[in-house]
Amino acid sequence: MRVVLTEAAWADMLNIGLVIKEHNASRAESFVDELYDRCKQLGDMPFAYPLLPDHKATGIRRRVHGNYLIFYRVEDDAVQIIHILHGAMDYERLLFPE
Repeated sequence: MRVVLTEAAWADMLNIGLVIKEHNASRAESFVDELYDRCKQLGDMPFAYPLLPDHKATGIRRRVHGNYLIFYRVEDDAVQIIHILHGAMDYERLLFPE
């Protein structure tokens, strides 16, 4: 299954790389590459990770990579990466602003 990153997910990866770069420039690039690889792997096993417990009806799932959470939804023909956020963030406020 193909994997599609939303503009928000691309922006998240860019920001993650910039933050890491402030402390370790060489690690920033490799970590963002790892995040991207983990996103792409979801095309091979889209249902391997759990739905968000309090929001199952939304169809949003999450995969953990280090301190980061990859939020995605399985569509008919693609896996849509919605956001990639640090685990300490209030992700519910960002994903469900209502």
